[in-house]
Amino acid sequence: VQLVESGGGSVQAGGSLTLSCAVSGIRLEYYVVGWFRRVPGKEREGVSRIDYAGSSDEDPNYLDSVKGRFTISADSAKNTVYLQMNSLKPEDTGVYYCATGDMPTMRPEDYDYWSQGTQVTVSS
Repeated sequence: VQLVESGGGSVQAGGSLTLSCAVSGIRLEYYVVGWFRRVPGKEREGVSRIDYAGSSDEDPNYLDSVKGRFTISADSAKNTVYLQMNSLKPEDTGVYYCATGDMPTMRPEDYDYWSQGTQVTVSS
């Protein structure tokens, strides 16, 4: 299983970025896919997840601080997941990861396969 992430970069506050996560080795429709981030001084946290296995009633799910600004989506034909990030804030700065797992949670420990991570920097 391989997850290849792209799309990070530097933007000013209020700007937008879209992260992509191309997955190979598994079919997304059978798994939960999540986006996580590690911001300076904090533990890795779940940003968003979507459950293609359909076992969760709350789907997709978002971290409270990104609700209304971030959107998770997927292209099943490309086996790729996206995170559209709008109205970015300096506190969104960090390393972003995508991951796959079996459990519809936002806990990093419930995910098995991870991308390499990409830096997102938002300046004020």
